Amino acid sequence: MRKADLINNIADKTGIPKVDVLVALETMFKEVKESLSRGENIYIRGFGSFITKKRAPKIGRNIKKNTAVHIPAHYIPAFKPAKEFVHEVKKLEIDASISEDGSEEMAESR
Repeated sequence: MRKADLINNIADKTGIPKVDVLVALETMFKEVKESLSRGENIYIRGFGSFITKKRAPKIGRNIKKNTAVHIPAHYIPAFKPAKEFVHEVKKLEIDASISEDGSEEMAESR
């Protein structure tokens, strides 16, 4: 699903104009980025957490020049899904893999 598909689905289900849904979604993304860049984590109950993880400094390699490169410590954004969210996805996985006759087959999800 692309962002345009998400906007269309939300607009269809809520009756809110697509332009308003787009503005709200873009504002949400902007707030998530700004909060994480300030070092603040975002916790959404039942959905998950947007957090920052610290990466330790390490030595990398520049394979073109065959030299060692120092990579300093840095933070990266990450998403940690809530238990309820993980449970729903796992349940979907099991439901999709069992066909009507009871044999296990991988159902096409796309």
